[in-house]
Amino acid sequence: MVLGVSGWLGEKLGWPTKNIRIAFLLAVLLAGFGVGLYLILWVVKMISK
Repeated sequence: MVLGVSGWLGEKLGWPTKNIRIAFLLAVLLAGFGVGLYLILWVVKMISK
């Protein structure tokens, strides 16, 4: 992904970035809400700086 959300979220949760990227990909493909969730998390990331 482009905005650095996966790396930031992985750091916060202590999870590997690869697993978070896979989860976002599955959310996009299976449920369709992964893009919106990604953008919301990007906003939270920008606000929390």
